Amino acid sequence: MATSAHPRPHGVYAAVLTPFDQNLEPDVKAFVAHSRWLLANGCDGLAPLGTTGEANSLSVDHRLRLIEASAEAGLPGDRTIFGTGSCSLADAVRVSRAAVTAGAAGVLLLPPFYYKNVDEDGLFAFFSEIVQRVADPRLRMYLYHFPQQAVIPITLSLVERLKKAYPGETIAGLKDSSGNWDNTASFIKTFPGFGVFSGSEQFLLANLRAGSVGCISATTNVTGPLAQKVYQAWQGADADQLQAELTETRLTLQGYPPIAGLKSVMRKITGDKGWGNILPPNKPLPAAQEAELFGKLEKQPQFAPILGQRAIAA
Repeated sequence: MATSAHPRPHGVYAAVLTPFDQNLEPDVKAFVAHSRWLLANGCDGLAPLGTTGEANSLSVDHRLRLIEASAEAGLPGDRTIFGTGSCSLADAVRVSRAAVTAGAAGVLLLPPFYYKNVDEDGLFAFFSEIVQRVADPRLRMYLYHFPQQAVIPITLSLVERLKKAYPGETIAGLKDSSGNWDNTASFIKTFPGFGVFSGSEQFLLANLRAGSVGCISATTNVTGPLAQKVYQAWQGADADQLQAELTETRLTLQGYPPIAGLKSVMRKITGDKGWGNILPPNKPLPAAQEAELFGKLEKQPQFAPILGQRAIAA
C-alpha cells in the first residue's frame, strides 16, 4: 500500500461498499476498482470494512484479504482508515495489526457490541488491550460511535481516559454516526485537534465550520462529487447552497436500506449486475423500491450527472 508523509486524515471519506461475486465471496478486483473510482470521483479517502462494507458479516480471513489487496494494488494507505472492530478482542487486534502493517492511516473500531450495559471500565480495558497488543507506534485509533447499531456509546469521558492513557496521536479521532450534530459538536469542542468525522455528509459543512476534519459516510459512495464541492467551498459564499443540495440527496438515499440502496445506485451507474450481490440477512431492494429511489434521484439536478456516469477505473 502506498504511503507518504501526509497530514492526518481529513476531507470526504467513503465508507466503502464491498462488492461480492455470485458465490458471495468478496470480489477483490471489483473492490479495488471501486476504491479507485471513489478517489477519482470526489472522495479524499477510503474507509473500507465498516458497516457499509458489510464487515460484520465477513470472516477475519476475508477482511485480511481485502487489506492485503489494497496494499498490493497500491491504494493510498495514508488516505485509508480500515474498519477493524469486532466483539472478539483477538480478532480486533489481528485485523488492526494487519491494517497498521499495510500502512493504513488509521483503524476504525466499534465497541464490542454483543454484551449490553457494559461500563466504562470494561470499554476502556477493551480499547486499551488493542493498543497494547498491536504494540505499534504507527497505530492511529478512530473510535466509532454508532449507538443505533452498537447500542453501546462512545462517551466524552471514555475518550478523555484513553487520550490520557495514550498521549500523542494513538487515540486519533472519532466517527460519529449518531446523526446528532450536538453530540458531534461536543467532541469537537471538548477535544481541540481531535480528528472528529461526522458519519453523515449532511453535517459536513457544520463539521468544517466547527473546526474539525470532514465526514466518513456510507452515501459518499455515490455523493462524493457533491460532498467534495462543499469541502472545497466551505468558506465561500455558496457553501450553504451546496450543502443544501448535498443534504437533499443524502436524505433521499437514507430513506432506503443503506447497503441495498447504494448497491442499486452503483449497479445503475456502472451497469455491473454484480452490485446486486449482498450478504444475508441483508437483501437487494425490491424492484418497486429501486424504481422509486431512481425516480427521486433523477429529479435532483445536482445528482443527475452522477447517475449518468458509466466507467469504473480498472
